[in-house]
Amino acid sequence: MGHVEIGHLTYVLPDGRPLLDDVSFRIGEGVKAALVGPNGAGKTTLMRLIAGDLQPVEGTVAHSGGLGVMRQFIGSIRDGRTVHDLLLSVAPVRVREAAARLDAAELVMMERDDEKAQMRYAQAITDYTDAGGYDIEVLWDTCTMAALGVPYDRCKYREVNTLSGGEQKRLVLEALLRGPDQTLLLDEPDNYLDVPGKLWLEQALRETPKTVLLVSHDRQLLANAADRIVTVESGNIWVHGGGFATYAEARKERNERLDELRRRWDEEHAKLKRLVVMLKNKATYNDGMASAYHAAQTRLRKFEEAGPPELAPKDQLINMRLRGGRTGKRAVICESLELTGLMKPFDLEVWYGERVAVLGSNGSGKSHFLRLVAGEAVRHTGVARLGARVVPGHFAQTHSRPELLKRTPCEIVMTEHAKLKNEAMKALARYELAGGIAEQRFETLSGGQQARLQILLLELSGATLLLLDEPTDNLDLASAEALQAGLDAFDGTVLAVTHDRWFAADFDRFLVFGADGRVYEAPEPVWDETRVVRPR
Repeated sequence: MGHVEIGHLTYVLPDGRPLLDDVSFRIGEGVKAALVGPNGAGKTTLMRLIAGDLQPVEGTVAHSGGLGVMRQFIGSIRDGRTVHDLLLSVAPVRVREAAARLDAAELVMMERDDEKAQMRYAQAITDYTDAGGYDIEVLWDTCTMAALGVPYDRCKYREVNTLSGGEQKRLVLEALLRGPDQTLLLDEPDNYLDVPGKLWLEQALRETPKTVLLVSHDRQLLANAADRIVTVESGNIWVHGGGFATYAEARKERNERLDELRRRWDEEHAKLKRLVVMLKNKATYNDGMASAYHAAQTRLRKFEEAGPPELAPKDQLINMRLRGGRTGKRAVICESLELTGLMKPFDLEVWYGERVAVLGSNGSGKSHFLRLVAGEAVRHTGVARLGARVVPGHFAQTHSRPELLKRTPCEIVMTEHAKLKNEAMKALARYELAGGIAEQRFETLSGGQQARLQILLLELSGATLLLLDEPTDNLDLASAEALQAGLDAFDGTVLAVTHDRWFAADFDRFLVFGADGRVYEAPEPVWDETRVVRPR
């Protein structure tokens, strides 16, 4: 069994801004704890500190039982990386190190096949065996069968970028949950999973004896799987010992209590300052009051040195102004459309103003469909075209926007939308992306901040058709609610791929990519379409 313990941890961002200030908490053996809080509050940074990717300014990080880590963007890896590489990246350290030595020995053998190279290769094989490398490959076979439907030997050289986001997540989760590490850090493990996948994850988390600290914004998953809620807000951390069902009320009561303590502190502070001023005035003409004056000064100094109680965190104020515009009556027209190898031909008409949720299992072609409608080159037969005055705006599932890298939100808005700096900052402020965030490079933003920036760019682009590929996956609760309000006010058409049960409830139509390759409409959301494994 494993545990995680944080003691008086402080972390300062590279630009000098404090992110976490003297925080402490413990996750005991077998506990399933959820790490929640606003986008950018430091959830992923805290996970990286525990994983050892970052070092704190002060404080300690301890864990036991071996540490397995799922990072937020497991798909954002270099081109050409394979399924084998992905599985190896979440293997125990001994296996990873032995595999690296084996790879190096194989390269030497390819260059020169002499006795020294052979001996080195033989030793590397022995080390890999002793580290459990071949044993874990047997485990990986079980994982690839469960996640991809094929044996490990048949898919180990397949490039990761050919897997859907959900397939990548499921594969890594299978490896971690079945692996030897007893403490798991899972950063948004439910992102890109279809609902059957989320139900599997909820059950797996309930059943595993491992200690788990996870980041998630899926309220249903939090309610079903987490028995502790660890909140990161305003540089501080507090732990709710109950589940998510009682979390909102507990947070409200805590904030009210903090407000009351701060009010009392301010009143006492003002009272002490008035007392010091009064005694100072009296001491100027009455020497007998000097000792009382100095005693009051000492009391005030100690009171101020002790400091005020923690401030209650402010609620986020996000205002998305998705305007859109009038288009032709038919916004999207599909005639005998088939995405090669993914679905059977289907017809579809989407009318101006409709909200269409695109549902179905991972790997069924939903993201490809949105990319095709957005104007990207996707292999298909049949027709997919847009109506008059329809301007598509595409929100990408994996946030892979290479054109935004090494640029700040302020630069992006100013350059791409001809905004003056004060105009850009006002727009960013509505999305809680102003201040220091506006000057950070895109790749250093949290997943939720990247998502909010993408939505802002859609707003500024003048799009009349929003093509949203799982837009709520990285958004915190306040941001997701702001997106819902923005879409309610949007004068245009929306097609959204989603596995978010709460988000989908507000849509008009439900286009389901079925397990059998059939695309059909349903009167209500359909969540039980499970993927049919096809030979690869």
